Amino acid sequence: MAHMTRRGILVGGLATVVGLVTRRLTWAHGLAEVSSQKAIRLGLVTYLWGRDWDLPTLLANCEKTGMEGVELRTEHAHGVEPEIDAAKRAEVKKRFADSPVVLVGLGSNEAFHYPNPEQLRRAIERTKAFIRLSHDVGGLGVKVKPNDLPKEVPQEKTIEQIGKALNELAAFAADYGQKLRLEVHGQCAPLPIMRKIMDIATHPNVGVCWNSNAEDLQGEGLEYNFNLVKHRLADTVHVRELNIGDYPYQKLFDLLVANGYKGWILLECRTNPPDRVAALIEQRKVWEEMMAKARG
Repeated sequence: MAHMTRRGILVGGLATVVGLVTRRLTWAHGLAEVSSQKAIRLGLVTYLWGRDWDLPTLLANCEKTGMEGVELRTEHAHGVEPEIDAAKRAEVKKRFADSPVVLVGLGSNEAFHYPNPEQLRRAIERTKAFIRLSHDVGGLGVKVKPNDLPKEVPQEKTIEQIGKALNELAAFAADYGQKLRLEVHGQCAPLPIMRKIMDIATHPNVGVCWNSNAEDLQGEGLEYNFNLVKHRLADTVHVRELNIGDYPYQKLFDLLVANGYKGWILLECRTNPPDRVAALIEQRKVWEEMMAKARG
């Protein structure tokens, strides 16, 4: 009987261990699934739909609509600008800390194509101010623009100037734990030009913020242009209304998922719906359907 009891204990103990291991593996698999699903998250740029919401209203509306993060574009009603003092910065940081909404970063309008050296230096220093601000308020990074190609300057010279400015700023941002995101914008929007800029901007802390422009479809098409910069994508992608117009968002999401993208899809909507909260809820539903297909 004693032998049987000991045997029973051993068998029971082994079953317990197997059960624990099985449960741990199942739990780990569940976490991996959640992590995979959360690798790409949906948020909002305060472009038109959030331009006149103060910060408390903006956070409340993001929560209502399932917007998990927000990029605060400069000169909007949220008021988060480099001029705010330390007390205001602490207040902004606390508001986000008390909210489930992530401060993805700040959307500056700074650009680096200027032929005038003083104007270029002012833009670089202003960007540094945004980087310090993003750090102070708990943001993850700062968006900048390339932006144009002045006719009086050889194109390659402007491209080199932009790339060098980005390297300086990427290093500066890294010291503050911030990412530098280069929006595909302006006369530099064609992806072959963006690729040339990124070939100069070799610092690993600067990436391309895909902007869903008409230029993405030029030349050999979306997939070709995507492949030009896919190895240098930033952690933010800007999109417009997903169910309006003819931009191939489903194909874009397919490419992002296939490329193992981990970051934010940020709605930068352009229309003027009567109920923006309802419109954001609709956009989230469309996004979820598209992402399910992309992952499927």
